Amino acid sequence: MEPITVSAERSYQIKFDCNWRLELDSIAMVHGKVLVLVPESLYEKFGLAKFDLNNLLILKTPDGEAAKTQDFLTEVWRACGDFGLTRSDCIVGIGGGSTTDLAGFAAASWLRGITWHAIPTSLAGMVDAAIGGKTGINSEHGKNLIGAFHSPASVIVDTSFLETLSPRDFNAGMAEVIKAGFIVDFQILDLVRDAKANIGEIIWRSIKVKADVVSTDFKESRLREILNYGHTLGHAIEKNENYRLRHGEAVSIGLVFAAELSNIAGKLSTADVAKHRELLSLFDLPISYKGGEFSKLLELMAGDKKSRGSNLRFIGITKVGEPIWLESVSSDQLAQAYERITA
Repeated sequence: MEPITVSAERSYQIKFDCNWRLELDSIAMVHGKVLVLVPESLYEKFGLAKFDLNNLLILKTPDGEAAKTQDFLTEVWRACGDFGLTRSDCIVGIGGGSTTDLAGFAAASWLRGITWHAIPTSLAGMVDAAIGGKTGINSEHGKNLIGAFHSPASVIVDTSFLETLSPRDFNAGMAEVIKAGFIVDFQILDLVRDAKANIGEIIWRSIKVKADVVSTDFKESRLREILNYGHTLGHAIEKNENYRLRHGEAVSIGLVFAAELSNIAGKLSTADVAKHRELLSLFDLPISYKGGEFSKLLELMAGDKKSRGSNLRFIGITKVGEPIWLESVSSDQLAQAYERITA
């Protein structure tokens, strides 16, 4: 597959059909020093102990969202200083979205910004988290509230990583794929019906959706917000569950909520809402959430990055491929939409 170019504060390529080990070797050849961040559980699994390059240091991170804390970011900065990273050096994130989020923010904040490369190992990382230059960590107030826009120098997509994923992790990544289909590329929604057979094209098309949007609106002044379809409630559920749910699982619930909210606002047909439920269910993704949590989730959503003052803002759709901004939904509409997704 041909590379996809993203034009943001810098232009960079997303490369396909790659061997990640050879790409890491190439990165090490053009930088003086390379700090690699990789989750502890993947260090042995991917044979990183076998890399014997004098200019490469590997820092093992906690798994998942546990890596995206202020305390562990301090550990990364300490490693940068002890290793002596300069502006001619780089950071590489090998892992899922949490790892690339952390690696990117560490690179953005060290020496006011050094080069970094993303090697995503999860489906969600490939189609979403590693693309677009949004980097960050979590705070006690919510997900990704501390961060920076800092694009990678390259994104390496090696689909052999998918063979190592559990069914649950693969399915969680499909939530971001299905989101891309609903907001822009309707062909994705047909391809996912035979996802394993079409996975190469699914990944390429999903990345193309995000790359095109990011290239138009890098710092989310308006258009880029469509990529957050399903994420306002999704992020609140992640926080409410203390990140026990996968990101894609929480987003799946959020997608159904956003579809129902669009329907209640008179913008989306009941048939298209049902299509959300049908496609997400193909991958055993949750499409409902427990009752009695609405007040808590409402408070968490108020801290969402898309909120303006006291106004909650949501991305909805009018039909497949046509996102809209729901800027003045009432508390009654929100409660009604939530009632429709309660188990």
